[in-house]
Amino acid sequence: MNMDKLSHRGHSKSPEKREIMTHKATGPNQVWMWDITWLPGPAKGIYYYLYMIMDLFSRKIVGWEIWEKESSEYASQLVRKAVYSENVLLNEKPLILHSDNGSPMKGASLLTTLYNLGIVRSNSRPRVSNDNPYIESLFRTVKYMPAFPHTGFETPSEAREWTHEFVKYYNLEHRHSGLKYITPEQRHNGDYERILENRKLLLELAREKNPERWTRGIQNCELEEEIWLNPVRKREDKNQEAM
Repeated sequence: MNMDKLSHRGHSKSPEKREIMTHKATGPNQVWMWDITWLPGPAKGIYYYLYMIMDLFSRKIVGWEIWEKESSEYASQLVRKAVYSENVLLNEKPLILHSDNGSPMKGASLLTTLYNLGIVRSNSRPRVSNDNPYIESLFRTVKYMPAFPHTGFETPSEAREWTHEFVKYYNLEHRHSGLKYITPEQRHNGDYERILENRKLLLELAREKNPERWTRGIQNCELEEEIWLNPVRKREDKNQEAM
């Protein structure tokens, strides 16, 4: 077989392999993730758009807005409000903002805002749906809430009122399974260390009082201090000798 015939031909560029974007957070307001999802309106084909920003380290929703269309200008407004409310400009290291490749994420208004604020832009790989998993999981939580009005919101104001209550619940009351059942706000403000230490002491005391009820050790009460977005898994060397 003539291997030359298998090479790329024509005027189009050869396909490029895009590396996955991976980031590490060791505290709040180091890595944010954002996206837009639609909310049903009063009639079929009418939607409102929910913009949300989530912190990687704490899972706290640090910013949200609802508008009637997708827009880079609206996105830039949301980012500015979240940055100032969280005092991100006081950080020693630049904030990383991760999103997918939709047009609002690449619009001139947002890019200018990120540049002016010193924020590092990060994007998912083209046509890859799972490079922003935390925000996708958050949107799933929003729409699977028992109180979510699947018949639609009558007005944008109604959608904003409902989302306001959801965000308050999610940040302040929701016991997050990925955070050892503490709230995102407790993780964000540092209270989680005291809470988990107290939980550990209570569990140890309960085991001392009733050792026959404990066939194993107490629950792990420690949270990881390094949270990764799209961690690159180490691949084993195929040529490594079996031990």
